[in-house]
Amino acid sequence: MPQESILSKKVYKNKGINSEEKRWIIKQKLRSRLLGTAQKQGLISQVLIYLLLISIGFIYLYPLLYMFSTSMMSLGDLLDSSVRWIPTSLYTKNYRDALMVMDYWNSLMKNLVIALAPAILQTAICSLTAYGFARFNFKGKKLLMGIMILTFVIPPQILMMPTYLLYSDMGLVGSLNAFLLPALFGQGLQSAVMILIFYQFYVPIPDSLIEAAQIDGASQLRIYGSIGIRSALPAIIVVFIFSFVFYWNETYLTAMYLGNHAGVAFGTDWTTLLLELNRFQQSYEAIYPVAANSGNRLNEAIRFAGTILSILPLIFLSGILQKYLVESIDSSGITGE
Repeated sequence: MPQESILSKKVYKNKGINSEEKRWIIKQKLRSRLLGTAQKQGLISQVLIYLLLISIGFIYLYPLLYMFSTSMMSLGDLLDSSVRWIPTSLYTKNYRDALMVMDYWNSLMKNLVIALAPAILQTAICSLTAYGFARFNFKGKKLLMGIMILTFVIPPQILMMPTYLLYSDMGLVGSLNAFLLPALFGQGLQSAVMILIFYQFYVPIPDSLIEAAQIDGASQLRIYGSIGIRSALPAIIVVFIFSFVFYWNETYLTAMYLGNHAGVAFGTDWTTLLLELNRFQQSYEAIYPVAANSGNRLNEAIRFAGTILSILPLIFLSGILQKYLVESIDSSGITGE
């Protein structure tokens, strides 16, 4: 029985205690309330935890709240020093301008294709590769795993120019194949990490389960589909979401392979929201020419509106898949615990 309950019963049942014992009991109750017991956290620890969580949440939310508040301000609110967080009116023209400048819906569809297709392919190939490493013993297995890990250790900046020259000679520049082919051969964005995530799910599969399936006449591909994939469902969710986010946020390689880079047009109309955001000022000035005394100038509010629109799909995706992502990460054990 908890100490606090014992002390409470002693106070109310034993009327013959003296004042010194009563003060000691009250002191112990107050101490257990503030510092906690083995069964319950104390008030001080709860306050510290909530203060820490609020501080961390404020650090993450402050830039988003500031950008959203500023994006809803008119030019008059930006020039008025008395207007800080709350605009005088909800000024939505900034978002209408940003939608037009970024060609938002068209760019969003192309961005989804650029991120979704390689992410699906990378998830499937990494799962199959990890199953081969985990369930089969073959000559040179350790060497191949070392080379795979080495691809993650080597800084990607070292390989960018040789890779670009190779893709250029192969005619992949300006085509979505510049992302699909590396994903097909297990060399997509952060593929080594994705393979290791799958690997730790396939290793614990009991050999007796595999042998029972072989006795029943199941092929290796059938075993992989019926046993391996089912045991790695949390890893599939984690790898797919991570891959999608990596390809969505990748701007340098996308500009190099698919977009316009260094003023050289590759003859393709592939683009992403982040590329359009990088070209935001140039596109805005082309659509809205600035006259001598006009207020049609690119300001901070319009820039923030474009930034909010570019990250809005990821915020929406994380809100929908947050429950599955947390459960999958907890099951996959990739938190470093």
